[in-house]
Amino acid sequence: MLNLYRNDAVGKLVLRLTVGMLMLFHGVSKLMGGSLDFITAQLGTVGLPGFIAYGVFVGEILAPLMIILGVFARIGGLLMVVNMLFAVGLVHMGDLLAMTDHGGYRLELQAFYLFGGLAIALLGSGRYAVKPD
Repeated sequence: MLNLYRNDAVGKLVLRLTVGMLMLFHGVSKLMGGSLDFITAQLGTVGLPGFIAYGVFVGEILAPLMIILGVFARIGGLLMVVNMLFAVGLVHMGDLLAMTDHGGYRLELQAFYLFGGLAIALLGSGRYAVKPD
């Protein structure tokens, strides 16, 4: 029974499923809701071409699926990190040091995805994966 609490493979699985599934909801929402125009406009304000907006589907649909399944999970984690750096850089820079009215960090969700993706990139998929690394 004590070994269940000292199982890093299960911990990696929980981390992968949590980060991957929660990010996947964002990606599917963007795919269904047409947020691509907003992202394209944000890219245009900093002089980047609009086709880069399709990268959101890589970072919020493909990468989470890679992470959930454990297929090249480290690469999926890095893709998620890059996605979040773009999101923070394009939309959330004004909130970088801001707090909410309730005392929380305004970018805690973005930080969760960024550092969750980084942790997966560093830790790998673990044993319980389609393609363990």
